[in-house]
Amino acid sequence: MRGTPGAPRIVVKNSQRAVLIQLPALQRFAEAALDEAWRSLGTFRERRFGIEEINVILVSDRRIAALHRQFMNIGGPTDVITFQHGEIFISVETAVSHATEYATTPADEIRLYLVHGILHLSGFDDTTDRAAKRMERTQARIFKAAMRITGANCRPADPLK
Repeated sequence: MRGTPGAPRIVVKNSQRAVLIQLPALQRFAEAALDEAWRSLGTFRERRFGIEEINVILVSDRRIAALHRQFMNIGGPTDVITFQHGEIFISVETAVSHATEYATTPADEIRLYLVHGILHLSGFDDTTDRAAKRMERTQARIFKAAMRITGANCRPADPLK
């Protein structure tokens, strides 16, 4: 595993069965995205509050909807939920449906959600228009850097099959 000295570890786990995931490729992307965030965002280092490990858990719409209801009191599935103690839950089924809606790929949607979660852990917020735009710009920069580092945009083998 790569890793920047002092940065938390990041581990991607697949807890859903609806979509086949190529976990090693997604793990490499997660490490590159975390390294880029750690390198470029001083606030991340200041805000991590002793997080030793970030767990990215790929789940079904059903599971994320239950988390959404339980912790945010909002019904229905969502794309990503981040908990400040270091967990990022990503709905793979939502990624598949959003990929069609936004003319992208499910793999890129999952990667985007992963970066989004890392940014929430670093203190970014998307509750106002201004904050959301700042987060979106930073998210795009880190996403592109991690894609370049891992060569993900050049490889036919995406994290999803």
